Amino acid sequence: MDIQIMTYVIVGITFALYIGIAIWSRAGSTKEFYVAGGGVSPLANGLATAADWMSAASFISMAGLISTQGYDGSVYLMGWTGGYVLLALLLAPYLRKFGMFTVPDFIGDRYYSNSARTVAIICALFVSFTYVAGQMRGVGVVFSRFLEVDVTTGVIIGMVIVLIYAVLGGMKGITYTQVAQYCVLIFAFMVPAFFISMMLTDNFIPQIGMGGKLADNTYLLEKLDQLNTELGFAAYTDGSKSTVDVFFITAALMLGTAGLPHVIVRFFTVPKVRDARKSAGYALLFIAILYTTAPAISVFARTNLIQTVEGKSYSELPEWVGNWEQTHLLAWTDKNGDGKVQYRPGAAVSGKSPEFATEVNAAGETVTVFGEQGNRIVTNPDKSNENELFVDRDIIVLANPEIANLPVWVIALVAAGGLAAALSTAAGLLLVISTSISHDLLKKQLMPDISERGELLSARFSAFIAVTVAGYFGINPPDYVAAVVALAFGLAAASFFPAIILGIFMKKMNKEGAIAGMVSGLGITIFYILKFKFNLFGGGGAGGYWFGISPEGFGTVGMLVNLGVSLLVMRFTPETPEDVQELVEDIRIPSGAGEAHAH
Repeated sequence: MDIQIMTYVIVGITFALYIGIAIWSRAGSTKEFYVAGGGVSPLANGLATAADWMSAASFISMAGLISTQGYDGSVYLMGWTGGYVLLALLLAPYLRKFGMFTVPDFIGDRYYSNSARTVAIICALFVSFTYVAGQMRGVGVVFSRFLEVDVTTGVIIGMVIVLIYAVLGGMKGITYTQVAQYCVLIFAFMVPAFFISMMLTDNFIPQIGMGGKLADNTYLLEKLDQLNTELGFAAYTDGSKSTVDVFFITAALMLGTAGLPHVIVRFFTVPKVRDARKSAGYALLFIAILYTTAPAISVFARTNLIQTVEGKSYSELPEWVGNWEQTHLLAWTDKNGDGKVQYRPGAAVSGKSPEFATEVNAAGETVTVFGEQGNRIVTNPDKSNENELFVDRDIIVLANPEIANLPVWVIALVAAGGLAAALSTAAGLLLVISTSISHDLLKKQLMPDISERGELLSARFSAFIAVTVAGYFGINPPDYVAAVVALAFGLAAASFFPAIILGIFMKKMNKEGAIAGMVSGLGITIFYILKFKFNLFGGGGAGGYWFGISPEGFGTVGMLVNLGVSLLVMRFTPETPEDVQELVEDIRIPSGAGEAHAH
């Protein structure tokens, strides 16, 4: 059975499972739509949280980043892992005890202000739309290769699937679908890792295999450092990013995690505060399985990639290269005319979505070349050290089983895993968007007398609009998956984190301080991203970064601005009402923590 048919079979089975679960567990009330009725067990919620947390960025793009950037890519690993610990230990139990459905709900009630609620809704929409764009891009990448459709068609298929189970099932349907999706994605991630670790190092466990020896008795990481330096790259285990930038990116990812609305809302789906703590522990265990394996997969993939393509003529390249060329996510053009693939430092192509064409070279071989939108870059005048190979970072994990020549069913399984990771997070984010509009905007502000049926219908309609917008950004993404997601984390850090932390641990923080802080933190971060990521406001290039901090790390600066403005404004504005101060005092008291605070 060929790859495409096997992929149709495995992906078809998993999609039928997800839709079947959504129909079985469809939401019949707003409480079921928003928080699954509040009756999910800690183990199921831990599995669902892990699936919600591990998006296309974790499954598809993180290992690709570490594979291409080496040590520099590890900031994503450190930031996302540390961030979940921060969220689970510092925030989740208190928010659960407060008893609100959503983050804007918490901020609106804690800061006794519909203005604060509205600002929080705007922040939630900014964060969620930015994040979901990365997921839809991941869906498009998977479909474009394995179902042999273009990225646009792939995104549209993903939109339809997400819409069915997110709109029908709400949080109840999404929760049990995510349990199934975690099982699919973790199995799909680990099976190739076991295979390739055994093939390269004779050790079945990838985490140990990464530090193991190859058949020639050299350590795998030593061999990879040698391969990299011979080609002109920096040693794989060395970093080129400044320590300042590494710190700020890691901090933005950590603090952004703590402000991610779609993860926080998961802790409202369990019956008790104690269960919220348990499910956080389970989720951390399930997340650790993938996150400790990702660096090993990165090392295996890069080693195999270099050894299978570098210095080969086009006719000698393995079949997987031709398969991925059809997706326009991989291409080679013979810039120096020697008929061999040169994989060197420097960009092979400019532009974010290059168009490709084919031409026949001097040896009579049909090769893929970059078209008008993907202008060729000359990185060295004598062309002796110029990169001829374009490899999209988002294909590394998906192509890894093909590069290692693993069985067809493993390749198809990885496709299903990538889709499970992207769709699980996309569904959670779409629910946040629809809830922010139907519950926080309509029910709490514009239409307080709306019926439960009307609220449920508006939530479903909002999800439909949200998935359409998300699909557009998936088709026209601002960057590769992990970079888009990193921007979302920066926006969450700059907007939500100080408001939530101060709301829990500083009872005198008032509405004026919180609103001013959120607006200023979000505003300066959006400005910086637009300036340096999209070259607006006279921006351009890494050379102009403020303090050497990249857009992915600027959320930390936005968070500090938010914090400073909040505390400053608080000093010169009226004190928080006594009843709100008592409420804040109450949610920090462990006694009676078995029940959520009644609201």
